Amino acid sequence: MEQEHPNLESFLSWAAQLGISDSTTRTNQPQHSLSSCLGSSLSVSHFPHSGGRGLGAVRDLRRGEIVLRVPKSALMTRETVMEDKKLCDAVNRHSSLSSAQILIVCLLYEMGKGKTSRWHPYLMHLPHTYDVLAMFGEFEKHALQVDEAMWVTEKAMLKAKSEWKEAHSLMQDLMFKPQFFTFKAWVRAAATISSRTLHIPWDEAGCLCPVGDLFNYDAPGIEPSGIEDLDRLLSNTSIPDTIVLNGDKNIVVDAEQLDSHSWRLTDGGFEEDANAYCFYAREHYKKGDQVLLCYGTYTNLELLEHYGFLLQENPNDKVFIPLEPALYSSTSWSKESLYIHHNGKPSFALLAALRLWATPQNRRRSVGHLVYFGSRVSTDNEIFIMKWLSKTCDAVLRNLPTFLEEDTLLLNAMDNSQDFSTFMEITKLVFSREETYTFLETHNMKDTHSFTDVILSRKARRSMDRWKLAVQWRLKYKKVTFDCISYCNKILDSLVK
Repeated sequence: MEQEHPNLESFLSWAAQLGISDSTTRTNQPQHSLSSCLGSSLSVSHFPHSGGRGLGAVRDLRRGEIVLRVPKSALMTRETVMEDKKLCDAVNRHSSLSSAQILIVCLLYEMGKGKTSRWHPYLMHLPHTYDVLAMFGEFEKHALQVDEAMWVTEKAMLKAKSEWKEAHSLMQDLMFKPQFFTFKAWVRAAATISSRTLHIPWDEAGCLCPVGDLFNYDAPGIEPSGIEDLDRLLSNTSIPDTIVLNGDKNIVVDAEQLDSHSWRLTDGGFEEDANAYCFYAREHYKKGDQVLLCYGTYTNLELLEHYGFLLQENPNDKVFIPLEPALYSSTSWSKESLYIHHNGKPSFALLAALRLWATPQNRRRSVGHLVYFGSRVSTDNEIFIMKWLSKTCDAVLRNLPTFLEEDTLLLNAMDNSQDFSTFMEITKLVFSREETYTFLETHNMKDTHSFTDVILSRKARRSMDRWKLAVQWRLKYKKVTFDCISYCNKILDSLVK
């Protein structure tokens, strides 16, 4: 969630001077006479239940209408920052670093300049901390509970530490001030790059885009996963004969045949003819609505990893469960395609793989065409895989440290407690004592006898925010897994009648 800043007006005025504008009139010229770059289409607003600070519509907006234009000269890229000769020379001596590492160093370098940086008004508006997985502590990591999520978190933490150490010599060459040389400073800058950069065609590291990074996220629609989604996809598009299903189950869209105005694949991008990053309304908005931006297709775990938030309703979320090793060798489907959808339904590939795996090896070739077209092999085969899938999901839920109901109560306590004392009273009486005790131990509070007047430290408050995110994520994981059991039981009921 974004933080409020008292000098927002000066930031927006600075942006206007750079030519950033939400005016429908095409111009990249600096607007020295304007007090704000916003006001024609957008305004900075607060949306407490959907991302915090964001951009709202100041008038009705039409889908596909341009709502913000940021000139190339206003973008913060490796190229623009490395106009500084000292920085450029130092970077050229460290060619082994990745483009992202160099951009992180560039960001820290500019922060170190203080008010002399040309981007100082923008840098002052960057969050002081993030909730990306690389910033999780051991307690928050284990609060995710699921092995896959804990492994992804551990990997993110190790990657951040490794990249920081690799950049040490460059930061030494640049004689960084001590506060910008720390791992804390590095991981904050890395999180800024991870969560706020936008794609540009000339630099894989991307760019930081003042004002353009104020848009909060909106998930794209469900991506077609196979034959079962084809009819729905075709019924929702006004462009016929451009979507086909090929032999390996992939939906293919011929982008060259699509009209760019009626079928915009992204909500924004750098446009050479405008020499600016241009943002468009992804749908019709009424005055006062939050205007959202789709960054791409992400699961909730990926959103946590790269952006530090998750969605309560994410149509692109996925749950992966442990599968028999023989299943992978019996099919050509990739592991990434074998998952459970956000609504509890197994993916097309997972169903197909299970049907083939449950078929005797000497019969697989003869039924392969049925499997790859999404058909059932037989009633007995379908009953077997539904029972197996239900049993596996049930075992997954039973093996986790807490049950779905406990997580629901814990999350309600986090949401509804006015202070930490109230939270402790609720959790002490009903549930999650072990997890709560671990939280207290982590923050040296286990010997506290009364929490009536306890005020959490900043570190403990941040840890609790991340703990809440971990509980939200694992709760969604468990709900999807539970819904898959319900789905299997419904299919079984229809088959045995």
